[in-house]
Amino acid sequence: MKLEGKKVAILTTDGFEQVELTSPKKALEEAGAITEIVAPNSGSVKGWDEDNWGDTFEVDRTIVEANASDYNALLLPGGVMNPDSLRTNQDALSFVRDFFRQQKPVAAICHGGQTLINAELVEGRKLTSYPAIRKDMENAGARWLDEEVVVDQGLVTSRSPEDLKAFNDKLVEEVHEGKHEEQAQSIQKKQALAS
Repeated sequence: MKLEGKKVAILTTDGFEQVELTSPKKALEEAGAITEIVAPNSGSVKGWDEDNWGDTFEVDRTIVEANASDYNALLLPGGVMNPDSLRTNQDALSFVRDFFRQQKPVAAICHGGQTLINAELVEGRKLTSYPAIRKDMENAGARWLDEEVVVDQGLVTSRSPEDLKAFNDKLVEEVHEGKHEEQAQSIQKKQALAS
């Protein structure tokens, strides 16, 4: 599946599970996509490699410099520290919501879905995550499934690094397919309730 001309943002900060960034990034680039690491601060971000600090990765753009309209899809790696920090960053939440508004594919693995919870984007959606945050997902209105990869109208989720092969395959497939009208339903529901 060819992704030439497609560009994918990888939203992260220090403490992401390293393989959950490097493996999907490699799969996307091998399919022809361009990837960019987007983070709260310029410079670099440091991965977490299983039980210790891992490698350092250059940040391509800060969240305030980045715009969802410049990308075809969004990737949210997990780890414990990374989403815990991003979920309280209003710029990060706004950036994530813009992908849903623009009906673009979004992929989250492991604890990456915590950012989606705080962005109020999981209600009524079918997804999976690291089992430890299952209750958080369900309490936020998600329909949680214990499967290696769950795809719901452009939203791709997986549980852990063991699921990366299936996650990467579906991520590439969804980026290839492009926009999904139903992806914006989470945002539209919130707007309808607010008005």
